[in-house]
Amino acid sequence: MKQLAEPFMGFLLLFLVFLVSRYGTEQVLSEQALAGLKQQKQPVVVVDAGHGGNDPGKVAVNGSLEKDINLAIAKRLAWYLEQADVTVIMTRDSDSGLYSQNDSRKKTSDMQKRCQIMNESKADLAVSIHQNSYHDEEIFGGQVFYYADSAPGKRLAERIQKRFDYVLGAENRRQPKANESYYLLLHAECPAVIVECGFLSNWREASLLGDEEYQDRMAYTIHMGILEYLNGE
Repeated sequence: MKQLAEPFMGFLLLFLVFLVSRYGTEQVLSEQALAGLKQQKQPVVVVDAGHGGNDPGKVAVNGSLEKDINLAIAKRLAWYLEQADVTVIMTRDSDSGLYSQNDSRKKTSDMQKRCQIMNESKADLAVSIHQNSYHDEEIFGGQVFYYADSAPGKRLAERIQKRFDYVLGAENRRQPKANESYYLLLHAECPAVIVECGFLSNWREASLLGDEEYQDRMAYTIHMGILEYLNGE
């Protein structure tokens, strides 16, 4: 497991004071986690904002687009991770797809490029931000998907899913789910998860996911799960 470097600890401790004041002590890393971080090198995390460009992803019941929500949460997630001295590589930081206009199969090219970034970066892990949808508007909640044959991926998914209680509440009863067919999970060489933050087909969640404060809380809780994973918890 890659580790965070000693010179960054002063800033990290100041950042944790900020987190305590904003989110409460129960959401800040434990003393055991801090002790582990002191001895670690700086890890690399790829943050992938799903869809983009001419691919809007899901369209919410209120008209908002998945690609925009994904990017907003991904940017906030990257910021939180960087404050903890994690090196972040974003697959996109604007409303653009990872393909050229000449590509005849833009979706395939886009997914291949995302996996290429993950693999060439030698990242410790990758997190792809998405939103869900279903024909039944009553369905809600966040869920994390991982590749079925990846034990590290499963552990990462479990850490993030557990943290979802902070932003989604105890009513979110979804569990991490194994998958054997998602392109990104199949082709990423590092532990990778797809985080479905909520259902755009649900009116309440669609409204929340478009709210900047809620997006910030979502990013924060995902970053806490990532830090726990990196620290071996």
